[in-house]
Amino acid sequence: MEKPASTDYAVQDFIRRRWSPRAFAVTSIDPDILKSILEAARWAASSYNEQPWYYLLADKKKAPDEFNQMLSCLEPINAEWAQGAAILMISIMKKSFTKTGKPNRVAMHDVGAASCSLTLEALTHGVFVHQMGGILIDKIRETYHIPTDYEPVAALALGYAGHLDQLPEKFKSSEKDPRTRKRLPQFVFSKIWGNALSI
Repeated sequence: MEKPASTDYAVQDFIRRRWSPRAFAVTSIDPDILKSILEAARWAASSYNEQPWYYLLADKKKAPDEFNQMLSCLEPINAEWAQGAAILMISIMKKSFTKTGKPNRVAMHDVGAASCSLTLEALTHGVFVHQMGGILIDKIRETYHIPTDYEPVAALALGYAGHLDQLPEKFKSSEKDPRTRKRLPQFVFSKIWGNALSI
C-alpha cells in the first residue's frame, strides 16, 4: 500500500511517496540496504559538524529478543502496530557540544535532519519509515543505560509497505484517510509574523 501526496507544486517523486505507514510486510531489509540507509543519516548537515545523532537499532529477524525489548520502550498504542516492522530504531541526541561542553540548542533539529535523510534514502530502496514521538523515555534510559548528556528523541519503524488487512481495525481508517498538509501561506511568512509570503 502506498499513499502519494497530492502536492500544489512539483517536487521529487520520492518526497511525494514518503509517508508513515503502520502496516509492514514480513520481508527483512537486506544488510547492504540498511547500511545505505544509515550512511544517509551519517551525512546529514549539523551545527559545527557536531553530528549529535545516535541510534539504537534492533532487527526483528536477526535479534528478536532485542527487537521485543525495544518494542517495550514504545507507548503501547505504537507497539501494537510497530511489532510488524522489520527494524526498530530509537534516535538519541547529545545535548551539549563536545568541544565546549556548552548546550547545543539545535541538537534535536540536527537529529531530525539525520532521520529525514535516512527516511528519504530508505524510500529509494522501497523501505518506508514511520517515526514516533510516543516513546517511554525513562524506560529507554534505564534499559539502554543512556548517559545523562544524551536524550532519547523518537522511535523509527522501518520496513516494506504491507497490507491494510494486517492492522487492527482501529488503525485502518487513518491509513485510508487522505493525506493533508498546511498550504504554504499558512507557514511561510514575510515582513511580520503571520503575513503570508507572496511568491
